[in-house]
Amino acid sequence: MSELAVTTEIKGHTGIITLNRPEAYNTFNTELATLLNSALSSFDHNSAIRVVVIRSNGKNFSTGIDLKEFDDKGLDEYVEFISLMDRHNHTIAEMKKPVISAVQGYCLANGAGLSFACDMTIASESAKFGTTAINVGLICTGPGIPLIANVGRKKAMEMVLLGDMLTAQQAHDLGLVNWVVPDEELDSKTFEIADRLASKSPLAIAAGKRGLSNAYNSPYREAVDFGTKMFATLCASDDAKEGVSAFIEKRTPDWKLK
Repeated sequence: MSELAVTTEIKGHTGIITLNRPEAYNTFNTELATLLNSALSSFDHNSAIRVVVIRSNGKNFSTGIDLKEFDDKGLDEYVEFISLMDRHNHTIAEMKKPVISAVQGYCLANGAGLSFACDMTIASESAKFGTTAINVGLICTGPGIPLIANVGRKKAMEMVLLGDMLTAQQAHDLGLVNWVVPDEELDSKTFEIADRLASKSPLAIAAGKRGLSNAYNSPYREAVDFGTKMFATLCASDDAKEGVSAFIEKRTPDWKLK
């Protein structure tokens, strides 16, 4: 029996999703895209999970969609197929829990889009990022959407239409990567950040993620009002009261998720 294209495990309060097609540079096929979205949704609905990490087996994070799946399809079939390849953009944005990508090696096309869609990214020094589909006559419109949200219109146009690759440091300087670390420290840094996030109030994290994610899709005034509602709802929770009390009493808070 062949191994699954995506595997999952739980470490403390962290749900770990591993892209598992190293022999194919962890390219997206129907199985990988389906299992990835299923794993994200499952972890988001698991009350024991407070943060999700996406990583990969092998030398590379992901080099995009498997070109073998671009076989002879009709338009409707391509719409269905590409919608599945892009679905993680919706899934991650709608999740209550923060999603971290841990990137090594090549992170290209749809693989780059997955990293761009995550809430935080940690990259090894040797990582390379690029929206490179243009170089084979395709185009990274799906990855370009979270890209433009991170870097703005002109830089996104440059990256998508020229297809050049960036070093990890260049991606960091553009705001696409939060931390660049030596290759051998990628796992330790990833789980350090995951543990820090998991120690925070899950309700506060969810309110912050929903409030900020909503801002990308809303006019300024509407986004501010939505953020106000999220914060007010959090303030009325038992965990908010617990967090304030714990701070005043100089003790570790005991989160109850209510």
